[in-house]
Amino acid sequence: MSLDISRTLRLPALLAFMAMMVIVAACSSSGGAATIAPSAAPSAAAPSESASAAPSEAAPSSAAPAAAAVELKLATGTLGKFLTDGTGKTLYMFTPDEDQAAPTCNDQCAANWPALTASAASDVTVGDGLDASKIKLVTRADGTQQVIYGEYPLYYFAKDAAAGDTNGQGVQGKWYVVNGEGEPIKS
Repeated sequence: MSLDISRTLRLPALLAFMAMMVIVAACSSSGGAATIAPSAAPSAAAPSESASAAPSEAAPSSAAPAAAAVELKLATGTLGKFLTDGTGKTLYMFTPDEDQAAPTCNDQCAANWPALTASAASDVTVGDGLDASKIKLVTRADGTQQVIYGEYPLYYFAKDAAAGDTNGQGVQGKWYVVNGEGEPIKS
């Protein structure tokens, strides 16, 4: 009897490990470092490109549901002043998105880097020090509308657990926080 229970308990762990390995293989085949899929998406966002460390989200998704309203603010930290959402969660840009017609971080990439989405540009508000004219939306591969500030679509990092975390800064030399002018902070 105890042997049957042991096998029953090992099967889910084995399946989870196998799923993780498929994700790692998929992420590393896209040219990025391998990671484990995140466990919980930040509010009003969905993950993107793989990272070198394991995120905390368990169920990958390419985009979280769009929020009715999205707020952009400036936070101040060791990197200077950078964009966050209304709850203080850090927002990032992805260098391969530069000069692209649509965001390039989709599918497994988006499992680690959720997109900041909105229903309409009029649903996005900005705080002090930000320019509302820099707000645009772009349609993602999954049909959701991703918020752009300046030239870059905005993303969260699944490993940022608390407001102001900047764990995604410089990941793979492609992910950077965004300043109030809409430019990446690469320092």
